[in-house]
Amino acid sequence: MSALDRYRHLLDADLAAFIEAHERGFPTDLATQPLDRQRAVYGEMCRAFHAPTPADIEILDTALEFPDRTILLRIYRPLGRKGVATVLYFHGGGFVFGDLDSHGDMCAELCSRADVDVISVDYRLAPEHLHPAAFDDAMAAFAWTARTFGRPPILFGESAGGALAAAVSHKARHDPARPHGLVLVYPGLGSHGDLPSFSEHAEAPLLSAAEIGEYQAVRLGDAGDATDPAVNPLRDTDYAGLPRTFVSVPEFDPLRDEGELYCERIRAAGGNAVCTVEPGLVHSFLRARTRVARAAEAFDRIVDAVKSMSAS
Repeated sequence: MSALDRYRHLLDADLAAFIEAHERGFPTDLATQPLDRQRAVYGEMCRAFHAPTPADIEILDTALEFPDRTILLRIYRPLGRKGVATVLYFHGGGFVFGDLDSHGDMCAELCSRADVDVISVDYRLAPEHLHPAAFDDAMAAFAWTARTFGRPPILFGESAGGALAAAVSHKARHDPARPHGLVLVYPGLGSHGDLPSFSEHAEAPLLSAAEIGEYQAVRLGDAGDATDPAVNPLRDTDYAGLPRTFVSVPEFDPLRDEGELYCERIRAAGGNAVCTVEPGLVHSFLRARTRVARAAEAFDRIVDAVKSMSAS
């Protein structure tokens, strides 16, 4: 029985149809194929669900040059003017997949609807570049964004990108230009399976508990340290001084309880954190926002959270 079949009775018809369309794009033997082929298939899937670019924004590409690497950035901004705030965005993909194109439509829509500048980061991927490569790129992008735009950004991370955004938030909380806010969507924060949702939804559609472990193993390689908060922010022991935080997690996701636990720890340390559990949804629901009513409503709440942080 497939993951969808196990959950079909719990899902709205439009979400089940989205999952079916998503799964049709992935051959059953994809994991045995070369990595470049896997990434090509992932890119094809992203393009299949890509939403049109809003007419009221402009997009430009730039790059950060370092002696050992180049970090590509894509900037989305309201047409002809500066946004009311700056959002630094880290895409999902398990630290193995994704690029500036894979999640670009979401960045474009966030820019248009929240009236913000959005900077998307093409951080280095594993297994070619093990931790801390992606984290180092994220920190470099944070420093550049704060300096270039003249204001601390709101950090925004989706799935694997949520781990990066939270890790940057922890590292930069004492900087003069500390992050202005933190928005996480179904983030992987590193509880290592000791929360109820990992067992309850171990075989949920679009992300299983086994896949979470596989992605982390690829990111870390043989010598990586899973207790490093820059890898797994829930392994930190200090949650004081973190920025205002909003976390959105779907009901049927092994990562659900990590988002709730993370917000609980921030509040216990005196911070401001809200976790919203979106009923009836699964991992990667943002990609379904133009097809699935519940996903569209969840994205509305995410946009509202960014707007609220922008106004504070």
